[in-house]
Amino acid sequence: MDASRRPSGIQQLLAAEQDAQQIVNAARAAKTARLRKAKEEAEREIAEYRAQMEADFQRKLTETSGDSGANVKRLEQETNVKIEQLKQQAANISPEVIQMLLRHVTTVKN
Repeated sequence: MDASRRPSGIQQLLAAEQDAQQIVNAARAAKTARLRKAKEEAEREIAEYRAQMEADFQRKLTETSGDSGANVKRLEQETNVKIEQLKQQAANISPEVIQMLLRHVTTVKN
């Protein structure tokens, strides 16, 4: 009887080892699947975040560029107004300056 139990005991051990190996393989496969899924989710989240940041950047760039153009136009208008004022002031005092220069040039000092 002892001899007949040995082969069945070995068979049971081999069967248990195979069952354990299947469980380990299934766990590895599940782990690999979970890691793959986590990686895909992370990549998707990164892509969404990157798209959101890019959209925010483009929006801010557009806002500041638009303001810059408006500022340039406003500054050009202010500059043109100042230039016209200076031309008008120069035209108003030009005869006086000419008279003063002529007086100084034609006056002879001893």
